[in-house]
Amino acid sequence: MALVVAQEVPTSSSMAVPHGPAGVGKARRRMREQLRLSGVSDSAIDDAVLILSELLSNACRHGRPLDDAPIGDGDVRAAWRVDDRGRLTVEVTDGGGPTRPVPSTPSVTAKGGRGLNIITALSEEWGTRDGACGELTVWALLSASHRREDFAERITAPPVSALAGLDFSEALGALDDLT
Repeated sequence: MALVVAQEVPTSSSMAVPHGPAGVGKARRRMREQLRLSGVSDSAIDDAVLILSELLSNACRHGRPLDDAPIGDGDVRAAWRVDDRGRLTVEVTDGGGPTRPVPSTPSVTAKGGRGLNIITALSEEWGTRDGACGELTVWALLSASHRREDFAERITAPPVSALAGLDFSEALGALDDLT
């Protein structure tokens, strides 16, 4: 018979992340480890880690680093918490920037611009909160028991055939002829 000992695991965490790609991996690993110890489902952890990556990437690309004393110059703040209702909140705070986060509709060949659409699809809701000295926090909320099957129901991207200027009928016809 195995003896299981419950561990006291924090249900929230906050950390300074360097303003740039250097700290993103460390933040993802720490989040994954803490959420796993907290009993969050694997699919919710995977989605939360992807959301964290997108939020940190956006903060580095569009926001300024924080310059408050507790964190230090050159950082952004990443935080996550699971509340008593089983909701997982992921948030990133930066020093603000010239624009506000708005989902875009990138072209098929665009190398970026899909981050907030991914966050919209993976989370129940997301939003922004203004802070002191121009700080901006972008947050996303998902269920800690969230199931990945929900993702397909929330994707709002149009089918490829509905994208203006793209006609694949000739190419698809040629492929049919080859088989």
